[in-house]
Amino acid sequence: MSIWMFLKLIGSLALLMFGMKSMSDSLQKMAGPQLRHVLQAMTTNRFTGLLTGMFVTAAVQSSTATTLMTVSFVNAGLLSLMQAISVIMGANIGTTLTAWIMSAGFNFNITDFVYPAFFVGIILIYMKKRRIVGDFLFGVAFLFLGLGTLRQTGIDMDLSHNQPVLDFFSSFDPNSFVTTLIFLVLGSILTMAVQSSAAIMAITMILCSSGVLPIYQGIALVMGENIGTTVTSNIAALTANTPARRAAFAHMFFNVFGVVWMLCVFKPFVDMVCGFVDYDSSLVEGDAGFLENAGKLSFVLAAFHTCFNLVNTFILIWFIPQIERLVCRVIKQRIADEEDEFRLQFIQSGIMKTPELSVLEAQKEIVSFSERLHRMFDMVKELISVQDKDKFAKLFSRIEKYESISDSMEIEIAKYLDSVGNAHLSDETKATMRSMLREISELESIGDGCYNLARTLNRRILGKEDFTAEQYDHIAQMFELLDNAMTQMKQVLVGRRSETEINRSFNLENEINNYRIQLKSQNINDVNDHKYTYAIGTMYMDLINECEKLGDYIVNVVEARSGMRQKSA
Repeated sequence: MSIWMFLKLIGSLALLMFGMKSMSDSLQKMAGPQLRHVLQAMTTNRFTGLLTGMFVTAAVQSSTATTLMTVSFVNAGLLSLMQAISVIMGANIGTTLTAWIMSAGFNFNITDFVYPAFFVGIILIYMKKRRIVGDFLFGVAFLFLGLGTLRQTGIDMDLSHNQPVLDFFSSFDPNSFVTTLIFLVLGSILTMAVQSSAAIMAITMILCSSGVLPIYQGIALVMGENIGTTVTSNIAALTANTPARRAAFAHMFFNVFGVVWMLCVFKPFVDMVCGFVDYDSSLVEGDAGFLENAGKLSFVLAAFHTCFNLVNTFILIWFIPQIERLVCRVIKQRIADEEDEFRLQFIQSGIMKTPELSVLEAQKEIVSFSERLHRMFDMVKELISVQDKDKFAKLFSRIEKYESISDSMEIEIAKYLDSVGNAHLSDETKATMRSMLREISELESIGDGCYNLARTLNRRILGKEDFTAEQYDHIAQMFELLDNAMTQMKQVLVGRRSETEINRSFNLENEINNYRIQLKSQNINDVNDHKYTYAIGTMYMDLINECEKLGDYIVNVVEARSGMRQKSA
């Protein structure tokens, strides 16, 4: 094979992969806002989840995209592990449509339809409102152009008369179980390397259609592709949370289990599929009808791929609860004091997602941020009653660590939103992201405020004076108002944005402001009446004033989430 032929081969494979990716990406963008609702609404039981995964994968033409999306949904807490397993099973059936499209491309000259698609696509791309449809058409055109070029390259290579290639494949005993295992492993490795089962399927079809690769070895390669394609989701889930890693492992278990039982009934099953397609594996070159028979090989591969995944799904769909228990036993919950460690829960790198899902993950991360800050405030409330210096120092150190975590969370969420902002977003999504940036800024200020309260209390314990019983009561009442305000803020952040909920937040902030004014006036009178010293009075008012600022930060978060105009403090 000449260098030029090799370059043509890899170039056409690149066209095929690029076309599939463009088509999949554009379909995800078109369906982005609806995709999450579809996955959530249609995964109420194992059978609807199966159908959802099947139709979504058939639509976006990528089981990898569906699987990674499902892992992302599990990571974001939108799907349970059981729902995810059924969707992944459906994705394995949906992806078989790709093999049928490719087999059609290898049997018909479809490049004639490519150029009109390019022409229409470029017109749509320059129409702003139809740009995504144009991207989709370009993806389809590149996919078919790649298939057509691959088909012609396979013919031009004339592999059936290439002696070195024939000698290589004839060195393997077609009836040996070891040969089947070798080609299975080879298919897995190649798919892992190129991260595209479609590309390896195309190469398999070229080799089988040209007559150099026996059908049994070709099908062994297809089985290997089924295992190799699971690596993508498992790599993506390495940095994800435990449920997402379990979903990715369930995908691998599903495919590996299918390959294991298939190896037990390999030849009878393949012969049965050949019977469906009316392919005679006993015909050799020179026999009557050999060429017509060889033309059916790509359909045999597609039919096997479909039958294998259908039967495997039918076997395993009844055991989804058991599969869930198994993956939970294999993938253990990470043992760590996550409250005191900085690790984003919902935002993960390396996982394919649409802007819609990215924004949703960021929103859930912001809720997690607010919960962490509420825990930090609870520590401050506990700190005020601690008199033992060693215990105080230990708790103060935890608050310091939380303040550092708060700074890091603001930076990481802002970075993530900035990266999402590089994608094509709707005006509504852009407005949502602006609000979220303001939310994380105000939440970080809450962390600073809690730390300032702790520092003031630290000054108090290092000094010789203490607050009076009445001052402690006033501080406790102010802390109680802030605790209620934080609880109310979290209610709004998780989605309860009714007018009643928002008004309740404003009413709490007004109570905090009025109480601060009352305590400020009373403090002046108490200092003048020598109830306590000016120094302890200053420290006391530092706490009260910081509490009032915290109230402002909290209501600013509520304003940002509810889409209201910023209120002047």
